[in-house]
Amino acid sequence: MTLPFEVGVVVRDLALMERFYCDAIGCLLERRSRVPESVGGPAGLGGELVVVWLRVPSGGCVKLILPRSAPVSAPAAPWSAGRPGLSYLTFHLDDMDPVVAVLPTAGARPLSDPVVVHARGRRISFWADPEGNVVELVDGRGGRSGPGHSN
Repeated sequence: MTLPFEVGVVVRDLALMERFYCDAIGCLLERRSRVPESVGGPAGLGGELVVVWLRVPSGGCVKLILPRSAPVSAPAAPWSAGRPGLSYLTFHLDDMDPVVAVLPTAGARPLSDPVVVHARGRRISFWADPEGNVVELVDGRGGRSGPGHSN
């Protein structure tokens, strides 16, 4: 492999999702591009689309993909790590407390109960982003708890 891993997320509201992943999660806008039908069609991407590359500061990239036509709605099923297929995006943080504090106002909803769970010297927290994609936050502060978090 020559570059860090990238993941593509098809979105309905590009501006909302870009704000969420940059402002709340901490990704950095790298570039945006319009992919014409002449490329998107033959590549199997369904036609024309806009792609926004968001760099994860520790490496890797989240690509937000907005198709010209509305994304197909998938039936809403409860999230479960036992469900086959892509389940969630994991972001490793030095301290998740500042991120957890802003996620509700950024349109996310917690999926963990309690919101921050202590596991094997780490803390983890699962959230649904504004469009329902699952995001896991992980930090190494498992022995210390922040405000409102249980041990």
